[in-house]
Amino acid sequence: MNGPLVQRHWAALAAPRVAPALGTSTVLILGRIWNANGAEHSAGNAVLMVALAAGAATAGAFAASGHSGGDGVLAGTAFATSGALALAGVAGYADGWSLPVLLWAVATAVAYGIAARYWRTDRRDRTAHDRQSIVRREDHAHVERVEALRAGAQIEAARAGAAYAEQLATALITRATLPGYDPQAITRAGLPELPAVDLKHDQ
Repeated sequence: MNGPLVQRHWAALAAPRVAPALGTSTVLILGRIWNANGAEHSAGNAVLMVALAAGAATAGAFAASGHSGGDGVLAGTAFATSGALALAGVAGYADGWSLPVLLWAVATAVAYGIAARYWRTDRRDRTAHDRQSIVRREDHAHVERVEALRAGAQIEAARAGAAYAEQLATALITRATLPGYDPQAITRAGLPELPAVDLKHDQ
């Protein structure tokens, strides 16, 4: 009845918790590498990143609107892409580390805030599923117990009937062997006979 227990590896359990920080940290590091390779004070690069971030934000707003059916996953992906592009642009264009690190901290906090909402929903769904599974297992166990009791009662009834039939047959055989037993005594006593069964009529 019960499914196999699967023990997940600690890395699989920790991966969703570190994914937001890992993502924003990766964007920050790539932005600073881009800064070291000539992006600092580059107007063309800044315009490019602003355009890409604005485009991703516009796509997210369009995906979240009712015109496209309100796809929450697509909108979240677009907004996350827009934030990543904005963070990468600031990290690549800024002189020092202060502003990039500040934006990294804000982006990480926002990412964890959004992720916490989905974690709570997933935890509620998992808890509800576990409760439903427990209720279903209890119902199945109850049905099995009732069926087992019913089958046991039927077996005991059949066993008692067989024992009674055996005792009755033994009593009749013993009575027939006694001296002076007359099988026609019941008929002569005037007791009614059992009616004959008309097989043709029943068919």
